[in-house]
Amino acid sequence: MNKKDNLKSIFIRYFLLLILSINGLFVFYFIFTPITIFPLYFIFSAFFDTLLDFANSIIYVQSIPIEIIDACVAGSAYYLLLIFNLSTPQIKISTRLKMISFSFLIFLITNIIRIFVLTVMYIYQSPFFEIAHKVSWYAGSVIVVILIWFYQVKAYKILEIPFYSDLKFLYKKSFLK
Repeated sequence: MNKKDNLKSIFIRYFLLLILSINGLFVFYFIFTPITIFPLYFIFSAFFDTLLDFANSIIYVQSIPIEIIDACVAGSAYYLLLIFNLSTPQIKISTRLKMISFSFLIFLITNIIRIFVLTVMYIYQSPFFEIAHKVSWYAGSVIVVILIWFYQVKAYKILEIPFYSDLKFLYKKSFLK
């Protein structure tokens, strides 16, 4: 890639990240709330008496309301995966799209499993619910995102480093060196 193409790539990638962050990550919650809630509803329906109040993001499991709030959907985790991807240079567009799709799908499946397990723990009043909920909320999502990213780096043989490689390129082309 020549200098002009690299600069164009940097501009486009970071512009996309900036645009997607506007309005509190609305795009991520708009997309991932329904595709988190509906599979959960169908999974719960296979095991429990279940009702769905989609307008309020509530799944009633055994008449117990389980509200799927933004933190449950984890839009910021999807955004972090996108940040890792778009802040890494030298990835072909087709590969980049595959990586984004794969990472989002893996995180979605992991998140659905997490919510399902926590809900079952809550319904059966597990003494470990609170700690499991807090650990999965505070650390679990970040660890899963990092593991997904490391897997992709290895699987797609990514040699560049998010942000650093772009900064290094810009520094080399600047008058500061």
